[in-house]
Amino acid sequence: MANENEEVILTPDGLAKLEEELKELKGPRRKELAARLKTAISYGDLKENSEYHSAKEDQAFMETRILTLERMLRNSRVISADQMDTSRVSIGSIAVLKDIEFDEVIEYQMVGPAEADLANNKLSYESPLGKALMGHQSGDKIAFEAPMGTFYYELLKIKPGQ
Repeated sequence: MANENEEVILTPDGLAKLEEELKELKGPRRKELAARLKTAISYGDLKENSEYHSAKEDQAFMETRILTLERMLRNSRVISADQMDTSRVSIGSIAVLKDIEFDEVIEYQMVGPAEADLANNKLSYESPLGKALMGHQSGDKIAFEAPMGTFYYELLKIKPGQ
């Protein structure tokens, strides 16, 4: 876990997802795990009881995740659409990019590391591309280094995020 008081920047959608995950873990998931533990204990001899040890490991992981989510929510700062300046790429904004090498257009919403999800085009501002994009304006050419080489993009447009 990073600094206990480190600010976590979230979009409204990211905040809602973290709150929902916490609610799920503290409610149904805890009850489900308690039932698993009760069943495993009923099998007797806890020393060689793989179901019990598996449930205890899952419980430790879940409780750690709950503490992490609570810390993140306690230290969160939400960036809403009305706070975004779309003249430059910033957290929460959507960058519409043209991949110069492959002549493809892709959109990424700039988010904090806590809600980064490339499968859903949510790019952390701390990622190599995220760092390269931050602060740029429409029309700018962007180059960034990655393990596979240098990538070149043109920033076509900046839109407010949801």
